[in-house]
Amino acid sequence: MKFKFDSVFYYVSDLECAVRFYRDVLGFKLHSRDYVARFYLGDVLLELVPTSDTGKLQGKGNARLCLEVDNIRGSISELHAKGVPVQDAERKENGALTSFFDPDGNEVCLWQHVPQSPDSLPLATSRTNDPVARENATSRDKQ
Repeated sequence: MKFKFDSVFYYVSDLECAVRFYRDVLGFKLHSRDYVARFYLGDVLLELVPTSDTGKLQGKGNARLCLEVDNIRGSISELHAKGVPVQDAERKENGALTSFFDPDGNEVCLWQHVPQSPDSLPLATSRTNDPVARENATSRDKQ
C-alpha cells in the first residue's frame, strides 16, 4: 500500500465566515474555492468543508492544526489585537504551545520551537497571569 498526503480539513458551519477568519485574521492565502475553500501552508493543504451536521463541528477528535511561529508572544499579541481569544503559552520541553479556536470551535495551535532551554523563550510580556512569564521570572530569580 502506498500513501500520498492529501489534506487536513475542518468542518465549518458558515464557509464565508470561516474563509474570512483564515484569510483576513490569520493571513492565509486562499488558493481555490468551489464547494470547499482551500488554503496552502507550505506544502500542506488545509480545506474548509461546509456542513449542516452539527455533530461534525468543533473537532471532537484529537487532531489539530498546529502552526509554527518564530515569536509566540508576538503572535499572541497580534491575535489579541484582532479580537481572537488566545490562551497563554505553555512551556514545553523544547518550546512553547498555545491554542485558540476558529468560529466553529476548531482548535488551532501555535508552536514555537526552541532547541535550547525553554528559559530562552522571548518573553515580551509583563502579564503576571502568564504562567510561562511567571515561571521564567521565578527561574531567573533563583539563579
